[in-house]
Amino acid sequence: MEWLITNVIAALLMPPGNLLLLAAAGALVALRRPRLGRALVALSLIGLWILSTPYVAGALVKSLEPAPGDPLADRSGQAIVVLGGGTYISAPEYGGQDTVSAAALVRLRYAAHLHRALKKPVLVTGGAPLGNSTSEAAQMKQVLEREFGVPVQWSEQGSINTLENARLSHRLLGAAGVRSVYLVTHAWHMPRARLAFERAGFTVIPAPIEYSTRFKVTALDFMPSAGALHDSRVFFHEAIGIGWYHLRIAIGR
Repeated sequence: MEWLITNVIAALLMPPGNLLLLAAAGALVALRRPRLGRALVALSLIGLWILSTPYVAGALVKSLEPAPGDPLADRSGQAIVVLGGGTYISAPEYGGQDTVSAAALVRLRYAAHLHRALKKPVLVTGGAPLGNSTSEAAQMKQVLEREFGVPVQWSEQGSINTLENARLSHRLLGAAGVRSVYLVTHAWHMPRARLAFERAGFTVIPAPIEYSTRFKVTALDFMPSAGALHDSRVFFHEAIGIGWYHLRIAIGR
């Protein structure tokens, strides 16, 4: 329930939810103050266009990403931690069972690459925030072992967000004497994930994936697209999440 409530509130603070709220507010204000109401509606439409352009959305997401580096150059890590990236519910092509999402799959691919190069043990982390029967960690463990041939030493299946990923992983790995980890997640998610894991007590070696790249700028980069609006939503989600985590850490939650 906490996960659902948190994400409902977050959806209203991110595009397109926040822009729709602004437009609705404008429509209500227009009943008494037509000029101000129309201005608010116009502002929401302008904001929708801007945040739907690949150029702006790409710049926003890129601002979250850490500078590229090579985690293989640092051999001090003791374990590889892979964060869950969502579930593909009841996948018909896999007999109707739950399995990893596309986002989780690319994280697992890179984790397998790191494991082969570094020979470090792997922890997968992620619960079942949707309430489905199998956790993200269980799905990731299955894919890593069966499809990539990578053994999973630890599986943390109780967390429903990144902050809990960090805290519950620290309980598991701390008992094994692990303090330094290679952290695998998307580049745009790394600032929030690193904050959570370092505050939990880990030394983090970032191992981010899927940086924002662009071949060249064309007129299409200034035309609205659903994909770009999703990227803008990712930016708002992470920015709000970082602020929320700082607040939770400050008040000891």
